[in-house]
Amino acid sequence: MTQTLTLSTESVAILNQRGTPVLAVIAVKFAVCVTKMTTRRRTRLALSQLEPWQLDDVGLTSKQAHDEFIRVFWKA
Repeated sequence: MTQTLTLSTESVAILNQRGTPVLAVIAVKFAVCVTKMTTRRRTRLALSQLEPWQLDDVGLTSKQAHDEFIRVFWKA
């Protein structure tokens, strides 16, 4: 299960300007990273709570869902 979180084109354009402070760029990148990890954690927790028939609907086995659930949240 792979999730991506991207900045909007406008946000990237603003970050690429020469006058953008380095601290602002770092802060945005940090916020994106934390958001990705939080989303992974919540998604994996929700996946662990699905019934077998729901897992069938999304095309996963119980083992696949369990393997995904036990992955640490900082790994994609």
